[in-house]
Amino acid sequence: MAELGSQEPEIGACSPSVAGDAMARQQLFRALVSAQWVADMLQAPSAKQPLKLLDASWYLPALGRNAQREFEEHHIPGAAFFDIDQCSDLTSPYDHMMPPAKHFADYVGSLGVGPTTHVVVYDASDQGLYSAPRIWWMFRVFGHREVSLLNGGLRNWKRLGLPLSSGKSCPAPAKFQAKLDSTFIKTFQDIKENLQSQRFQVVDARANGRFRGVDPEPREGIEPGHIPGAINIPFTDFMTQDGLEKTPEELQRLFQDKKVDLSRPLVATCGSGVTACHVALGAYLCGKPDVAVYDGSWVEWFMRARPEHVISEGRGKTE
Repeated sequence: MAELGSQEPEIGACSPSVAGDAMARQQLFRALVSAQWVADMLQAPSAKQPLKLLDASWYLPALGRNAQREFEEHHIPGAAFFDIDQCSDLTSPYDHMMPPAKHFADYVGSLGVGPTTHVVVYDASDQGLYSAPRIWWMFRVFGHREVSLLNGGLRNWKRLGLPLSSGKSCPAPAKFQAKLDSTFIKTFQDIKENLQSQRFQVVDARANGRFRGVDPEPREGIEPGHIPGAINIPFTDFMTQDGLEKTPEELQRLFQDKKVDLSRPLVATCGSGVTACHVALGAYLCGKPDVAVYDGSWVEWFMRARPEHVISEGRGKTE
């Protein structure tokens, strides 16, 4: 793994004691890179470590945006398009669940990602970053730690007037090996058992209205609400108005204000496992690299949980 000292500095890190020990700190690969650093690397690529940009844009159907078509209209030079729906468990009844390791390896290999590639993920959302942290998290789950996010996403790249390309991407395929680390993933049964055991904290990254149960869910047949005992930190709270990630100091205050103890086990959730990864990213920047995600998230919980385990100020779940 590349040493932090040889790279562009990661955007801070909170007290190493948060992660538990020095070994955990050594696992931290820089989570964020700046637009200018990426632009410079495109001009003068590193001979030591190849760079691969992935556009992981994904949008809820209600927005009416076609991520792949937008990619072909404009993307960062050299980027390939990462389709979250294609790189998923296609047998699952739930959206974009984690794929088998071989599926992930074959898919990212087809995008030109090899074992030594430094992957930089971004998306074209209005928020700065929306779906890209999911791909950052997926790479880490499958054992590839040399992965970063483009701070501010395509929004900030365009704001700075940096170069854009168009057309389809045709990456040279590479051989990639993936091994699933199951400690990063929580299941319905894990969350259900935690209602009694309280072994870990649960943070929900959805908007507050959906969490409370007063604003609708974007998926038909799913009512809003939350898992008993969950804490709400909307994913937008992790970013500034300019779409950049907040500093580690600001992130640590955010967790503290929400009564989240980063020295204890933490699991992130959301609607379908995408924006939950903003929680994992925020904690990582505070020196905590071990946040798991409830992959099925609210869609699975609502469909499978008993009505009394759907906490809502609205309709909730009826028999």
